[in-house]
Amino acid sequence: MTHTSSTTPQPKEKLNVTVFVLSAVIVVAVALSAIFAPRFVSGMFGAAVEWTGRWFGSFYILLATVILIFVVVLSLTRIGKVRLGPDDATPDFSTFSWAAMLFAAGIGTGIMFFAVAEPIAQYLAPPTGDPQTTQAARDAVVFTMFHYGITGWGMYALVGMAMAYFAYRYRERLTVRSTLRPLLGKLVDGVLGDIVDAAALVGGVFGIAASLGVGVVQLNVGLELLFGFPQEAATQVGLALLSVIVATISAVSGVDRGVRILSNLNVILAIGLALWVLICGDTAFLIDALVGNVGDFLHQFPSLTLETYAYNDPRPTQWLNDWTLFFWAWWITWAAFVGMFLARISRGLTIRQFVLGSLSLPFAYVVMWVSIFGNTALGRVLKGDMEFAELTRNTPEQGLYALLQQVPGGAVLVALSVFVGILFFVTSADSGALVMSNLSSRLPSSRRDAAPWLRIFWAAVTGMLTVAMLLAGGIPILQQATIVMALPFSFVLILIMVCLWRALRAEPARTAARRQAASTLVTGAALNRTSWRDRLSLAFDIVSPARARKAVERRVAPALEAVAAELREKGLRAAVVVQGAEAGDPEADRPVLGRAVLLAGTELDEAAPALDQANSELFQYVVWLTEAPVSAFGAVVHEADDVTVRLEVRTAGGRSYDVMGWSADQIAHDVLDHYERWADYRD
Repeated sequence: MTHTSSTTPQPKEKLNVTVFVLSAVIVVAVALSAIFAPRFVSGMFGAAVEWTGRWFGSFYILLATVILIFVVVLSLTRIGKVRLGPDDATPDFSTFSWAAMLFAAGIGTGIMFFAVAEPIAQYLAPPTGDPQTTQAARDAVVFTMFHYGITGWGMYALVGMAMAYFAYRYRERLTVRSTLRPLLGKLVDGVLGDIVDAAALVGGVFGIAASLGVGVVQLNVGLELLFGFPQEAATQVGLALLSVIVATISAVSGVDRGVRILSNLNVILAIGLALWVLICGDTAFLIDALVGNVGDFLHQFPSLTLETYAYNDPRPTQWLNDWTLFFWAWWITWAAFVGMFLARISRGLTIRQFVLGSLSLPFAYVVMWVSIFGNTALGRVLKGDMEFAELTRNTPEQGLYALLQQVPGGAVLVALSVFVGILFFVTSADSGALVMSNLSSRLPSSRRDAAPWLRIFWAAVTGMLTVAMLLAGGIPILQQATIVMALPFSFVLILIMVCLWRALRAEPARTAARRQAASTLVTGAALNRTSWRDRLSLAFDIVSPARARKAVERRVAPALEAVAAELREKGLRAAVVVQGAEAGDPEADRPVLGRAVLLAGTELDEAAPALDQANSELFQYVVWLTEAPVSAFGAVVHEADDVTVRLEVRTAGGRSYDVMGWSADQIAHDVLDHYERWADYRD
């Protein structure tokens, strides 16, 4: 790579005013309305859910199924071999750490809430069939696995795969709008792209608020059992403020290493908690039930995934709204957030590794957790503990703790579950604030994050929305808001599928072009020269400064200008600068007579391109005019002051080569070779 100095600072992140104002106004307006007019907001969302469920309920169900089929098919075809990054990139994290961050970001406190509450609710009031039967018990666990399992992770996999692919192979910014460039072109850089990012942000805020609301209510119960904190609005407001404080601390301290450590700890503690319940409970029954649940799920999934209950009379509309539609909407609102996080941690994986891993690893955890806790709860009810069943149905946030209190070491288990819940709570609040701030910024790199103040702002706004919705109606209104707010972003998911398919269809041709460009340095120059004898004669040639400058004027500069023009056609900013003797070369003691420089990148100021920037976001190709001693061969003797001029290009490894005898076409090929290497490895 060419030399740059370290005097110029890196480009700063910028606020995307349109996305920020549009999304902030919508979220703050809803939050304030919920605080000052809770009945109006509750009624409005109730009516909106009824309308959405009637006209778009089947659309949600069909969309979720199509997305799952789409990502699985991609992974199983030859497209699955495409790497999310350079062709020779390797994963940044171990499989365990990647899986831990995967489920910590995408599951959260919700599974602790629903793993006990939903099986009991489905057993007591199934959508079809008689309640409180053996079949109702079997179906109850399957419904929970279905709602919390592989379908939702298909949505996460779609958005995460698309964002990672366009960011790491097309050098796009890590935003939702970047995934739509194959369809919308330069429009994604304008107002239309802002609307897409704002839709993702607004939907995500409500999805996070729903998760935090569930977490707040459940943690309140655990803290009452442990420390006597009352179950009231004041305690829940305090827990919401805790999420803001955690995100604030993270914003000023950095979390890259912390998220990985917390995620690993979370996995270990959660698995340990589940194993303790398995060992201390009815182990034989739980193992048998687990195997049976997997069989039931595999058998019922094909029919469940497109089940709309159209022929049932009466149709279980309220059940669909409360369960399937809520979960599908919840997954949709989280898709941009978890997708961006998955993209950040998945560079270097192939599409096949990414999809199969993101579908199977979290789902295996869901199956384990739901089967152990759901069947333990159902086992108590089947043995006649209807008091526990009614408690869980009426106050579902108490179900997990009531269950753990009946297991040996109950007090310790309650404390451990509260701690695990807090870890889920912390990672959800922090990662949510991070992604929201990134979506409302214009970041110069996919590995840069937004300013800390913006993360603090979004953490505070999310906390305010959570509190407002809890005061307006509790968890039910959070569920209703999620169903409504997911609708705009669901159409974005369709566009993402179309754009990703278009880009991946062109991948074989693009890969062939990259390989051809990479081989140019080895073969192109030799093929374009007239003969090997002419190449050998250059080794004995003495090049004068005037001759070197003429070569720059006639071949080097035109080649650089031609490449710059093509790069500008592709949407990059590019400029060529030719300097005389004032161009210093801090890397060498030899005199420098000048240089010709091509700069390119989205952050380049074409009006006054700054040279010598220590900025990995700018591509630089430099041809140095340097004086060098004339080489002596055999009996030929040169004086000490006999010098020649080299047109020198340097590589990242510190080697250099002379392009004096190269044609303009050869130089252009060499520029592309360097550009491909820079594009592959700058991240």
